[in-house]
Amino acid sequence: MEEQALLECFELIMPWLNPAELATLSSTCKTLNHVSRSITAARTSDASRSFEKLPIPFINSSSDAQPYAYFLYTPSQILPSQSSLLRRQAWGFNNQDSTLLIPGRIVPYTAEESGCACESCGRECPCGAFLERSGMMNECGSGCGCGSDCGNRVTQRGVSVGLKIVRDGRKGWGLLAAQFIPKGQFVCEYAGRWLHIGELLTTEQARRRQRIYDDELSSGNRFAPALLVVREHLPSGKACLRMNIDGTRIGNVARFINHSCDGGNLLTVLVRSSGDLLPRLCFFASRNIKEDEELTFSYGDIIRIREEGLPCFCGCSSCFGVLPSENT
Repeated sequence: MEEQALLECFELIMPWLNPAELATLSSTCKTLNHVSRSITAARTSDASRSFEKLPIPFINSSSDAQPYAYFLYTPSQILPSQSSLLRRQAWGFNNQDSTLLIPGRIVPYTAEESGCACESCGRECPCGAFLERSGMMNECGSGCGCGSDCGNRVTQRGVSVGLKIVRDGRKGWGLLAAQFIPKGQFVCEYAGRWLHIGELLTTEQARRRQRIYDDELSSGNRFAPALLVVREHLPSGKACLRMNIDGTRIGNVARFINHSCDGGNLLTVLVRSSGDLLPRLCFFASRNIKEDEELTFSYGDIIRIREEGLPCFCGCSSCFGVLPSENT
């Protein structure tokens, strides 16, 4: 009876452990080794921890024995104050309850009157607009009277297409389509942690963090940095708002989207929702995407900040041979 109670206790604790802790505990006895294998299988089967509508599995057929990449999952952006509450996250329960494991989305900033009063939003809704030349899109949000099933909230319902994360011997993990994705289809947003809400992360802070990530990556560690710099050009055209999203420790499946020097098959769009403080970076299919095709986009212009940049393995005919990096 005591042994059974102890086992049940371990089954509750072990999904909260990181891979190194899990490996240490699993080496102590066969029973815990069995529990550990069960948790690893559950983690491999769904990177999203049931936060998304469809499971997003890890697939590793390379010689690398790493079954999955460990990180904390958020389906949307979170603020630094929220990320401090998410130091650990259970992953691997047989019956995952995702409703209790993550802070909410970014809180509204503007007043409730800022949005529309539509009961059923259509083409005439004042919130809906896509400015193709600027790569920006507006949606209904927390300041609107419509509900979550509104047709003008395309990017707010999470991933709705089949995806999978596949390991490549050279590039590491990459995000692939698990089904046909038509042109214009919303794929996912780039979720992560806003590093500084006053300046949305200072330039020096971003540089310092990126240098740390680059050093870890170039040293050969199993490490996947996912720090993205976003610039939103204000309507006047005379100013640019710099935003920094770090999906390295806390993020979603978008952290696995690799670079392609030819621009890739994804279109990046800044989406502003009525009532929300910050825009969200969302990915749409820029063309029809076949099943099993890798999803890619351009990380930016090739600006080398040191003599030897990190190598690019995108494989396209126009490959520059080095990954883009920022010189700010």
